Amino acid sequence: MFKLLRYLNAKEWILLVITLSFLALQVWCNITIPDCTLQISNYLEMPDISPYWDDIIWTCIQMLLYAVGVVVSAIIAQYLASIIVTSLLTRVRSKVFARVNDFSETEINKFSIPSLITRSTNDITQLQQVYTSSITLGLTAPLTAIFAIIKIVNLSHEYGASALTWVNVVSVLAIIFVVALITILVLPKFKKVQAGTDKLNMVTRENLTGLKVIRAVGAEKEQEKKFENVNNRFAKLEFYIDKVLMLIEPSLSIIMQGTSLAIVWIVGLLAGQNPAITTVILSFTQLSIFVIMSFTSLSILFMMVPRGIVCAKRINEVLDTQTSLKDGNSIPKNTEKGTIEFKNVSFRYPDADADVLENISFSVKPGQTVAFIGSTGSGKSTLINLIPRFYDCSDGEILINGQNVKAYSQHQLHEIIGYVPQKGMLFSGTVKSNIKYGKENATEQEIEKAINISQSNFVYDLPNGLNYHIAQGGKNVSGGQKQRLSIARAIIKNPDILIFDDSFSALDYKTDKTVRENLNKEYSSTTKVIVAQRIGTIMNADQIIVLDQGKMVGKGKHKELLKKCKVYREIALSQLSEEELAK
Repeated sequence: MFKLLRYLNAKEWILLVITLSFLALQVWCNITIPDCTLQISNYLEMPDISPYWDDIIWTCIQMLLYAVGVVVSAIIAQYLASIIVTSLLTRVRSKVFARVNDFSETEINKFSIPSLITRSTNDITQLQQVYTSSITLGLTAPLTAIFAIIKIVNLSHEYGASALTWVNVVSVLAIIFVVALITILVLPKFKKVQAGTDKLNMVTRENLTGLKVIRAVGAEKEQEKKFENVNNRFAKLEFYIDKVLMLIEPSLSIIMQGTSLAIVWIVGLLAGQNPAITTVILSFTQLSIFVIMSFTSLSILFMMVPRGIVCAKRINEVLDTQTSLKDGNSIPKNTEKGTIEFKNVSFRYPDADADVLENISFSVKPGQTVAFIGSTGSGKSTLINLIPRFYDCSDGEILINGQNVKAYSQHQLHEIIGYVPQKGMLFSGTVKSNIKYGKENATEQEIEKAINISQSNFVYDLPNGLNYHIAQGGKNVSGGQKQRLSIARAIIKNPDILIFDDSFSALDYKTDKTVRENLNKEYSSTTKVIVAQRIGTIMNADQIIVLDQGKMVGKGKHKELLKKCKVYREIALSQLSEEELAK
């Protein structure tokens, strides 16, 4: 938890000092009230109190002022603490978001998406309450307890009632025992609760994203059962923690009431020997309540802090995790434009037993179209994901524009590459804002050109046209429309290299052909990398690379591969007839 305080700025540190000052004032006002009570009790014990009425009234006014001071100081301190904590955790949340944006696929897979969502939301929300309580109770409770115990010891010594001190000692020890026992019982469960939250998010997210498939195959009951299992395990953990925490209030109430009774009983026993002791019974009781309430507050804090520690640890794990993809130290000189070269490249996923890609070598000249084809699982998408450096190759070297991809910064590399994913991904916002993701300062003419080339003219028929609102994930447009808008977003930046990861699969044959013809005409100098399952999409490529189980088993043009590559011929014949292939 303390580690996150490094993100406090200078202004917040000053506010924290001011907050602690008001909390100290609150404690001083609170602990002074029993002194006023004792003074009034002494006056009331006088045989004739008439000469002291002014003093009594003034002491009562002082008590009132101290009480007001307690309330005002507490309100101001709580307000300032809320400002500090909210500002801090807003900054932390932004840093977590930015750190996750820097993660490669390796780090994202390590944490999992549901866990990263939980850490960015639920964990930080939990911390907000813990930090606020830690600032306020963390100072007032121990200070109040310390000063109250000192006053109790002094009064006990003054009135020869050391037994009253021991009453408070026993009470404190009893509270410590209860709190320690409860902490031991619940502390291991807090980590499991946060992990359970991750699992709940995972199952819920999986259910929502796959709802159409679930309904189509009639798997609603199976999904409900899966959720019920996770939900029940989570509920049992929460129920166990709640049951244990429920012991705090009755236990502390018994200790408090027992302490009050013990004080009255001891004062009654001592009153015969020293009648003056009856005047301090109210002060003793007040001070004892301060001690017990302080330890009660600390016990509540101790119950919150373990969960806060778990949450803070999970957040720090994200913030302290460095991306495995390090930016290059030098700025490459782009002597070439649009060239790609793979030199004996192999790739293995983290913790995998075997390579997904083995010894891949090829080169692409500026303006050429290179296509990749192969059976499912052959490594096509993995290979092209190495170009924008979503992963780093395990062996070998990848050159873009004559420079190793590791020499670029992430931003530099992505500026010269336009990427269209296999699944068209749109963001909540307007059609225009989605296209301008590719180029923030794009002009109206550039937007219109990208729309025409990608055959996204359907947007003009939508309500409000370019200002039509796209739902999260593009749920209110079709798959083909999402792919075309994704293509428009990629080409508007006019990159050196365009990558299409099976990005024409949702398009009909006519639209597919038209889009590719537009790209070849308008972006003739741009290198195009295409992954496709359709032979018709890639048969005119300058170079076709055939993959089979991670190995390159063929390289050449369409007609060459039909003659010399068995895998390619089998794929081609599964889609087109001999006559169609001969054209």
